[in-house]
Amino acid sequence: MSTVNNTTKVVTGIVRLSYANIWEPASVNGGTPKYSVSLIIPKSDTKTIAAINAAVDAAIKQGAAKFGGKIPNKAALKLPLRDGDTEREDEAYKDSYFVNANSTTAPQIVDRAVQPILDRSEVYSGCYARVSVNFYAFNSNGNRGIACGLGNIQKIRDGEPLGGRTSAADDFATDLDDDFLS
Repeated sequence: MSTVNNTTKVVTGIVRLSYANIWEPASVNGGTPKYSVSLIIPKSDTKTIAAINAAVDAAIKQGAAKFGGKIPNKAALKLPLRDGDTEREDEAYKDSYFVNANSTTAPQIVDRAVQPILDRSEVYSGCYARVSVNFYAFNSNGNRGIACGLGNIQKIRDGEPLGGRTSAADDFATDLDDDFLS
């Protein structure tokens, strides 16, 4: 799960991608363009949750300098692992935790055989993947906490697309003879 030499890095179990902005960086409120994704982690995946909590603790220790040289009380920090049942009114987040990860560099996106995925329609909000993430401390403009950097993405399987998007096949399934203009 966690790599030996980097205590702040986690490779998740199977998570669901949401708000997947992984092919092109996007700017939020005029900020630096970033690649980003929300990782929906089932509460039953205790191994991934434990690894994330351990990595967050390691990031707090490593980031002590950003917190004035002292390790702050965890309750005083903005933490990356959030409860989907209390923070989202979205069925996709039910019985799950979530982490929002982002990066200024593009993630490598691969299939189960670790071969690059080039077709952008293959990896989308709603599909299932394993994701490498790295946790790090931040302290800016009075906000202090642990952020989550996006590493790489390995698609595991398809899932129901999130965001209400329909396929072209569904949109244009009606027969041309049903043309409403005729």
